[in-house]
Amino acid sequence: MRERRGRGEGGATGPAGLAPRRRRWRRGNGALAGPGALQRNRGHAPGSQRIGLQGDVTDPRTNSFLYILDILPRLQKLPKYILLENVKGFEMSSTRDLLIQTIENCGFQYQEFLLSPTSLGIPNSRLRYFLIAKLQPEPFPFQAPGQVLMEFPKTESEHPPKYAINAEKKTEEKKTGPKICFDSSTQCSGKEAILFKLETAGEIDRKHQQDSDLSVRMLKDFLEDDIDKHSFFLPPKSLLRYALLLDIVKPTSRRSMCFTKGYGRYIEGTGSVLQTTEDVQIENIYKSLTSLSQEEKIMRLSMLQLRFFTPKEIANLLGFPPEFGFPEMTTVKQRYRLLGNSLNVHVVAKLIKILCD
Repeated sequence: MRERRGRGEGGATGPAGLAPRRRRWRRGNGALAGPGALQRNRGHAPGSQRIGLQGDVTDPRTNSFLYILDILPRLQKLPKYILLENVKGFEMSSTRDLLIQTIENCGFQYQEFLLSPTSLGIPNSRLRYFLIAKLQPEPFPFQAPGQVLMEFPKTESEHPPKYAINAEKKTEEKKTGPKICFDSSTQCSGKEAILFKLETAGEIDRKHQQDSDLSVRMLKDFLEDDIDKHSFFLPPKSLLRYALLLDIVKPTSRRSMCFTKGYGRYIEGTGSVLQTTEDVQIENIYKSLTSLSQEEKIMRLSMLQLRFFTPKEIANLLGFPPEFGFPEMTTVKQRYRLLGNSLNVHVVAKLIKILCD
């Protein structure tokens, strides 16, 4: 399971074989855990950062993760299981290559995934890289060497899922870039005409398809009943500035963007907002919006009664149990930050079950 962020003793590392010097953990990159020797660190492992997307192995934030890779082959007793999570893009990094080389040399069988909660019927896009590894001679029944699977394996008797990307071709893919939008926060490139809200016809069609997917639950199943909606309404200043960039969903929608730690403070790319007046057609609100005065714009946009999702609602989408709550002294801003750095509980639970079966 994912280790907690915290302080402990670790070490910066250079090339393999050099004695590491003792120092405190830095916030690292990736989440790696396993029963056994690594748990003697009491859960102090590096948290998820965007390694592989910026400085990769040269990024100082990677030091704690590289330290684990350095000591792993030298442990007297290797952990039986490893579960690692990171942001999409890690599968294209040199750090990932070093990870694979290390666990292969240690005798682990492994499989990589790119998974989103939508594959479990949860209406939230949170595409993340996962790796499961087990210390055993035989491969997993669903193991697909060199491939990153895009869905959960169904049964041991079935063939590996056909929706996969070839990890060996990641260099070429990195140059050309993806042609498919996996996440609603990503805009597809192309020369399609923009209709309204800075969205192309293709993007609108994709969202309609997501809302028509009956295998995914509606957002209303995750919403709170009794809340002070007015305290979560978007302020007029934000409506004016970001009206064309908002990702707007309704309680009956079957999708939502990934919620980041900046949700509630920043608007663009941090998560969806909820339209609470379902009988109002968004197309009518945005029609000729740019030609209106500021007062008219605010009046028209206010008809949608757009609000932020509450921290509790985001926790519900992330799979936290109903009894979960924050300490009273934490602010709404702090709760958004914590949830933005979190994991989807259901996705991780399913991977643990697959790993331990």
